[in-house]
Amino acid sequence: MNSIIELIEKIVESENLIRLVLGNKRKKSSLCRKVTVRPFNSSGGLMYQAEYVYEKKVMHENLTGAELCELIPDLIHNEFRQANIFTAEADYQILAAKPDKPRISELPPSMKAQSNTHDNVKKYIIPDGKPCDFLIRLGVMNDAGQVLHKHYRKFRQINRFLEIAGDVIDYLPKDRTLKIIDFGCGKAYLTFALYYYLNKELGMDVDIVGLDLKADVIQFCSETASSLGYDGLRFEIGDIAEYKDTHADMVVTLHACDTATDFALINAKNWNASVILSVPCCQHELFSQMKNELHSPMLRQGILRERFCAILTDTVRQLKLEEWGYDVSMIEFTSLEHTAKNIMIRAVNTGKPKLSSKEQLVKITDYWNVRPTIVVCDR
Repeated sequence: MNSIIELIEKIVESENLIRLVLGNKRKKSSLCRKVTVRPFNSSGGLMYQAEYVYEKKVMHENLTGAELCELIPDLIHNEFRQANIFTAEADYQILAAKPDKPRISELPPSMKAQSNTHDNVKKYIIPDGKPCDFLIRLGVMNDAGQVLHKHYRKFRQINRFLEIAGDVIDYLPKDRTLKIIDFGCGKAYLTFALYYYLNKELGMDVDIVGLDLKADVIQFCSETASSLGYDGLRFEIGDIAEYKDTHADMVVTLHACDTATDFALINAKNWNASVILSVPCCQHELFSQMKNELHSPMLRQGILRERFCAILTDTVRQLKLEEWGYDVSMIEFTSLEHTAKNIMIRAVNTGKPKLSSKEQLVKITDYWNVRPTIVVCDR
């Protein structure tokens, strides 16, 4: 393995890599079929984009040279038996059926160097390679603006969230300060991101409140917001079910556990919020309630019951939101590769309640013999 490490370090140091391809999976069960790496020039210098090919999707990750030197030997040791490396000076083939005793062949170069511009790489709202104050403070970026390898998933999640938020901006008021409440904010990566995007990037006047039950988390987030000069961002200790406020234009609830999501949605409705972005988590409430003779074969299998419980719970929430006058979309928030809790409920207030959804909600709850919190506690 030392010989592989030395070769990769040599190539990265020379900055003459054209393409690197990893293939021939070690395990048939491995989800990733191939990895291709190519260099590109960013504002922070030479970077490398790794393209992960799965059966039905492709994912990308941007890496520094140091991160590439760590990643490739790890992938060869654990995931792939073969690597083909193309540089301006030579081609290399690594055959590593036994990772500790690889066979490395050097051949004359077969590819010409191409432009290293990043035109085809996904353009993020917050780009990699450009320093962003809150991401640096939260440890996602280094001081030069390069995203740390271990936090790249979080970086992609942040940008995905901002894409979704950007799509609903037109539904928010523009003649006054926007009031936004984030229930269950946790370490508040996305809360900080939302403030940064709306206030620093778009110049909007916002008042954002991050709410969580953990005092130490709230203290950390409050101190961080203060040190960054984020005057329109504050954090409070509070329970979603008992939180009182006068209004909110936008309500965010990401991975609020079980019925906490329902209370957040009810609060949003009572405030007549224009936009709701909610990623439910741990939908357990209906698990023990569901009863239906026809579907008893499915319900007696714990894993099937649990998965269907989540689907039924979110279907009930969709119908209730539509009954309240919201246009609802269920969208993928993050890839299933990272978490199964990847469905976001995106709801926009149309002011036009759907009577048909109210009728469907009665039918579906009667059919499954359930009494969801969002129905019972709606006032």
